[in-house]
Order: sequence, then C-alpha cells, then structure tokens
Amino acid sequence: MSKSDNPTPEFTGLRAQLWPIHNYELKKFIPLGIIMFCLLFNYTVLRDTKDSLVVNSAGAGAITFLKSYCVTPAAVLFVILYAKLTNALSRENVFYAVVTPFIVFFAAFGFLIYPNLHLLHPSQEAVQALHAAYPALGGFIDIYAYWAFSLFYVLSEIWGSAMIALMFWQFANHVVRLRESKRFYGLFAVIGNAALVVSGPTVMFCSENIKHMVSPGTDAWQITLYLLMSAVVVMGLIAMYVYRWMHTEVLTNKVYFNPEEEGGPKKKKKEKPGLAESFKIILKSPELGLIALLIMAYGVTINLVEVQWKNQLKLFCSGDKGLFNYYMGILSTSTGIFTILFGLTVGSNILRKVSWAKAAMITPLVILVAGGAFFCLILAEGLMEPILQIFSTHAVAAAMFIGLGIVVISKAIKYILFDPTKEMAYIPLDDELKTKGKAAVDVIGGRAGKAGGALVQSWLLIAFATKDVVSIAPVTFVVFAVIAVAWLYAVKALSVKVTAATAKKKLEQESIAVS
Repeated sequence: MSKSDNPTPEFTGLRAQLWPIHNYELKKFIPLGIIMFCLLFNYTVLRDTKDSLVVNSAGAGAITFLKSYCVTPAAVLFVILYAKLTNALSRENVFYAVVTPFIVFFAAFGFLIYPNLHLLHPSQEAVQALHAAYPALGGFIDIYAYWAFSLFYVLSEIWGSAMIALMFWQFANHVVRLRESKRFYGLFAVIGNAALVVSGPTVMFCSENIKHMVSPGTDAWQITLYLLMSAVVVMGLIAMYVYRWMHTEVLTNKVYFNPEEEGGPKKKKKEKPGLAESFKIILKSPELGLIALLIMAYGVTINLVEVQWKNQLKLFCSGDKGLFNYYMGILSTSTGIFTILFGLTVGSNILRKVSWAKAAMITPLVILVAGGAFFCLILAEGLMEPILQIFSTHAVAAAMFIGLGIVVISKAIKYILFDPTKEMAYIPLDDELKTKGKAAVDVIGGRAGKAGGALVQSWLLIAFATKDVVSIAPVTFVVFAVIAVAWLYAVKALSVKVTAATAKKKLEQESIAVS
C-alpha cells in the first residue's frame, strides 16, 4: 500500500494553519509551485510593461479599444489553435508548443522591434491627420499608430489567460487529487504570488533605478526593456524545464499520480472534440455556464475600476514611462505581499473550513465595496479638493494612491479566493468538461469579461468623441454596480451545482473502490 492510499491525518498546531502538506508530497507540490511562480512572474512583468507602453503613448482610453477589438478576437483565435494542438500533440507537448512562440516574440520585442520603432510606426503627422479627420475613431487610430505596443499588449493579455488560467490550472486539475485540492490550491496561490514580491522590485529597479546607472544620452527605457524581456525569457525556460522534470520524475510514480484513480478503470481513449463541440458542451453544462459568468463578472468589474485608476496614474506621472512602470512595480510588490500574508493567515483556512459558497462570495463583496468607494472618489473629485488641500495634497494624487490600495486588495482577494474556488468548481466535473470546456470558458470567458467592460467604455468614448475616461465615469459606475450584484447571484446558483456534482463524484469513487 502506498502513502497516497492512507487516509490523510489531521494536521495540528501551526503547521495546520500554514503548511498542511505531507513531506512525501513535496516532490509533487513544490514543482507545481515553481511552474506557477515562473508563469506569474512573467505575467506580472508583461502586465506592468504593456500598460506603461500603451497608457503613456495612446492614453488609458486605448486600453478599452484594445481589450474589445483586439484581445478578444485574439483569444478566440488562440482557442482554435489550442484545440488543434490538443488533437495533434500530447498533453505535455502542447505546453511547449504554446509557451515557445510567446517567449520568442517577447525576446524579439525587446531586442529587435522596440529599437527600430522609428522605422515601424507611422509618422506623427500622419496620425494627427487621421485624428483630425475622424475624431470619433481616436481609439482605433491609436491602435494603428502604436501597433507594436498594441501587439505587445494583446500577447501579454493572452499570456495571462493561456498560461495561468488554462495551461497551469488545467495541468494542476489533471494531476492533483480531489482530496489534495483543498490543501494544495490555497497554497498554490501563496507560492505563486511570491512571484509578485520578486517581479515587483524587478520592475521597479529596471524602470526607475536604472536611470541613475546609465550614461547621459542613453535611452533608459530601452535598457529597461532589455532587462525585463531577458527575465521573461529566462523564467519561461525554467517553467518548461520543471514541467518536463515532473513528467519524467514525478508523474511516473503512482504515489503522486495515478490516472486510473480518479476516473476508475482505464477506458478506451476517445477522440477529442473540436471547438464547435466544446461550445456545445458549455451550453449544455449549467456548471460551466455559471463558472463563465463568474469569470466574466470579475473581468468586467475589475476592468472598469482599473481603467479609471490607470488614467489617474498617468496624470500623476505626467507621461514618464519609467515612473509609471515604477508604480506598477509597487502595485505588483504590494499585491504579492498582501496576498501571501492574507493567504497564509486567513485565505487557506477559509478554503478548508468554510463552505465553497461562503469562500466564493467574498471576492465579489470586496470588489463591490472597494470599487464603489473608488468611483465615488473620482466622481466627487471637485468636492474633495478643498479638504485635500488641508493635507497638502491634490485630488489626482489622492485618487492615484487610494486607487492603488483598492486595486491591490481586489487582486489579492482574487488570487487567494476567486481563482482557487473557481478551479475547485471544475474538479467534480468529468474529463471532457475539464479540458475543452475549460479552455473555452477560461480563455474566451475571461476575455469576454474584460471585453465587456471595455466595450461599454469604448462605445461611450466614441459616442462622446473623447479620450477622457473620467467623463464617462458616472455611467461606468452604474454598470459596475449592476454586474457586481449579478456576480453574487451567480455564486449562489453555482454553489448548488458544485455541491451536487461533488456528492455525485464521491458516490462514483466509492462504487469504484467497492468493485
């Protein structure tokens, strides 16, 4: 009898609170944590850098057009390509085939594309002429005017969905047993978000401190991109190496992974469904439909808040890309620290000790309250100015720093509770729903969520023929509140489905054990 066949003993004392992992499980748990660390490190660096490039060149309003009309179609194209890859390659080789093109592009951007922007981007005169001729289409014109930055933005966004939500969590759901998930998943978020504590200072150093280390006349921002894109390449290669090591040294041992254990006796391999069939599976599965609603609700609400905050950050930094990226690094570092502290002291215990419904309800409640407070601050900026002058500050600085704190809290809660509870909802489902259905829900659903908020803002910007996102804040606040409330109702409905699916899964496993 292997160790994995023994009943899991209760952990006691401090270990039960902070590290409920058996020693023999470390060979499986730590590599998974390293993979998540590397992928999340890259996502943080890319997320910070893409915003600095786009916001300081085209403005915060351009984000709404990119998310709506570029990122979402690219996500659909990615799912189509991913479905073809899963039919042609093994599960392991799909990972390498997906990661490699991203790594190649980001290396090329840092060392080839950015140094030659003067040859690749259209002239400012041509761009100004287009803006004068078509003022209502300013967002689309800016996408074209800074197309290299736009492409970087799109691929950085896809990296987050493809690598974290799809490639890592699908792999984790495949190799982590149901009985291990409540102990592993909360700590995955803590270990993974340690990457933010490392990537944040990395971004800060490369963006601001590097200015004092280069010779006069040198483009410090170009040196920043050299360093950051090199880090992205190195972390991507490490993730692929550890992924390969797990397949040769861990998953070959039934103590850590037994493909027949969760699903019963080995069955004849079925032909993998295509993309169209995957969508049919989603439409026929109430569980997947509700999970998609949760993902879309998070995407819409956080997008509406972040666009307003990034606009305040741009005003505060006065167009300085390095300073903007420095504060994005502060955001990442603060998020990582808060996530780890909250995860170790409260988060993992919430997942283990309260019901799925209560744990899943915390994220929408926090975002509704904190995001609503930030919108109120933006809308009451004029009224707040006299009060702020007493404290020797101004409205833009106050909105930027308060918004920074709100975004940090919202993201930390998302990593610690939203992601694990969402992934736990997949575990009781059958293999088809975990693979092709999950791919469509996570990638397209996530993009549709962000695109939903972006579409509302882009339509408003077109209607008012403006690039000022503050002018549309009253309407976006109403949309934010409605979606957040709908999110709470979706959690309640999904909790019923999760409970029923979990009970069914346990009965199936008990019947297999008896037979």
